[in-house]
Amino acid sequence: MEAHASHVVTAALVAGLIAGYGIAVPVGAVATYLVSLTARTSLRTGVCAALGVATADGLYALVATLGGSALAGALRPVLVPLRWASALVLAALAVRGAVIAVRHYRTRPQATRSTPPSPPSPARAYLALLGITLLNPTTVVYFAALVLGTRTADATAPLEQGVFVLAAFVASASWQVLLAGGGALLGRVLTGRRGRLVTALVSSGVILALAAGMAA
Repeated sequence: MEAHASHVVTAALVAGLIAGYGIAVPVGAVATYLVSLTARTSLRTGVCAALGVATADGLYALVATLGGSALAGALRPVLVPLRWASALVLAALAVRGAVIAVRHYRTRPQATRSTPPSPPSPARAYLALLGITLLNPTTVVYFAALVLGTRTADATAPLEQGVFVLAAFVASASWQVLLAGGGALLGRVLTGRRGRLVTALVSSGVILALAAGMAA
């Protein structure tokens, strides 16, 4: 009996890790924005933003394990509005990032030093990325389909559900923090005004393209 329980918990742990990495590793608009945000601010802000993404993944993993097929059915009628809302938010972020980058580039270095732009606080970065990720219907559909496809007779056990959700959160958090670290290194390399302008514009272009693809 104990061996069976241990096997079930191990299976839930492995499934959660696979689920977390499966939704986190593909680089999309949120990951691009996370790297760009960290490059423009600091590693601390980037890590907080990364944890915001991971929190959303963990919440959706929890909802998916509890909701199952009812969740997928309830989400289907609002899938298109959610996709449009997510695309609009990402497009707005891309445009805002490009406008701010151009404005800062055109500002004289002396004026930039006297009135530096205020970066978002770690708390604001966390809440912003949490909200953006929660708007993405792909995450909840992914977790709902995964749970439905792998559910067994023991899948409703609270311990197994908890292990699955925690493992998904840890996997997502580890990958998002890795992306934030890459953004911090990028920020240190591209210290010049022109380099930061190019980085911001490229990032905004990628986010816009991904948002357009999501809307389409």
